[in-house]
Amino acid sequence: MVILITGASHTGKTLLAQRMLERYGYPYLSMDHLKMGLIRSGQTRLTPEDDEALTAYLWPIVREMVKTAIENRQNLIVEGCYVPYDWRQDFPDDYLAHIRFRCLAMTDAFIDGHFDEIRAHGSDIESRLDDSFCTAVHLKAENRKYAEGFRAAGEEIAWIEGDYLKTIETLLN
Repeated sequence: MVILITGASHTGKTLLAQRMLERYGYPYLSMDHLKMGLIRSGQTRLTPEDDEALTAYLWPIVREMVKTAIENRQNLIVEGCYVPYDWRQDFPDDYLAHIRFRCLAMTDAFIDGHFDEIRAHGSDIESRLDDSFCTAVHLKAENRKYAEGFRAAGEEIAWIEGDYLKTIETLLN
């Protein structure tokens, strides 16, 4: 089984992946780690700010890693924001049967009511060296963008609108 987790920044993708690793023992691949390894090693001239270009660059690599895991009957959790909205078109139905997809998105009301907490927990799993971009306005726009894009592609969105930890817990099953 491959579990694909995506969503906007600060939604808890890495937290969910970490909890799944702890519960199921599945290894996980952080697309951010892959991104930074490729950037720091000089394998690309892209920067961490090149989100759209990074999706086009990273997804073909991750896609083939997912296929390899499925072909070898291995479990894998993949988390990151670099998943294209139309990701399903890259897999035949027999592969899709082995992929569970989760897209996390926070409602505007949740962000308004919990912004300080969201910022405070931004480095719970991985340290954020620069979180200056994180404003309520930015988070709302990013969450809407992910939700609208994946919803238009026919995907379900796991909305975070009330009890954050309870929402994460329901996604573990």
